[in-house]
Amino acid sequence: MNDPRLSRINPPFSTAKALFACSVLGCIATLSAFAQDTPGYVFHPNQEVRVTHLPTPTAQSANKTAVLATALESILQDKAVCCGKNSALEDTVLITPQSLKELSAKLQGKHVLSDGRSVLVSAEYIAQSSITPDLMISSLMDQHALLMNWSSHFYVLYGAIYDETVYSSGQRQFAIRKLLLLDPRFSDQRSKIEFNREIDDWEKVEGLLTLTVARQ
Repeated sequence: MNDPRLSRINPPFSTAKALFACSVLGCIATLSAFAQDTPGYVFHPNQEVRVTHLPTPTAQSANKTAVLATALESILQDKAVCCGKNSALEDTVLITPQSLKELSAKLQGKHVLSDGRSVLVSAEYIAQSSITPDLMISSLMDQHALLMNWSSHFYVLYGAIYDETVYSSGQRQFAIRKLLLLDPRFSDQRSKIEFNREIDDWEKVEGLLTLTVARQ
């Protein structure tokens, strides 16, 4: 499904004004002339970003709790924090929330490690309606994988294929083509799947969860 939220490339104000004021055929001619005289931007198609050196553990079962724990373990990359026996988040994750919003509330805040020290977890839930290409691309560029709930399954969002437009003002805007996901339920080729904006239904994405941990 071609969702406009995955494509936020907006024309300059003068172009938008022309679109409002003329017919479709007239607009095509106006835009063509505008592009020839002053393009004002550079278009970079099919760019790619990935979180590198990401661990890819496999869940012990297809149980939702096991899949969630494994996905969080991959994202946080700290076994003392998440999510095995005696980890700081063990008890939190064992009680599987019904939504990413509930999970975010349970993870947010201070948790105690097995040695008595504490960690501060920052968990931010982004509802489907608030997800933007900039948010996903910037997180991935910063080497932060995201937790994604799509069709009631948890996935690790570790990469994206996108188009980038750089305007003469320096502004950069992105349009997502594909999201690259890890499915913790599998250890073979089925573990790597894609969300394709052209054919997959964006309405089946519940949202995203960003996570960071700071030891205190």
